[in-house]
Amino acid sequence: MDLQTRKILFVQEFLKLESENIVTHLENLLISETENFNGLSPMSIEEYKKRIEESSNDSLNGRLTETIQLQAEIEKWS
Repeated sequence: MDLQTRKILFVQEFLKLESENIVTHLENLLISETENFNGLSPMSIEEYKKRIEESSNDSLNGRLTETIQLQAEIEKWS
């Protein structure tokens, strides 16, 4: 089944929905997934500063992953 046919079938099923909760859930899922595929959304200055602070704390407290460990973990993914 091609993508266009799948989308049409999805819309047809969507139009049959009676539950507002399901529609809300699907809306939120669509927004979330669209943002993920379109790239990163802008970060606020507050979030940027918070991430810097968390990263600094992680570094000071030894919560790091060495490059060799990360590479070994990635090798296991395949």
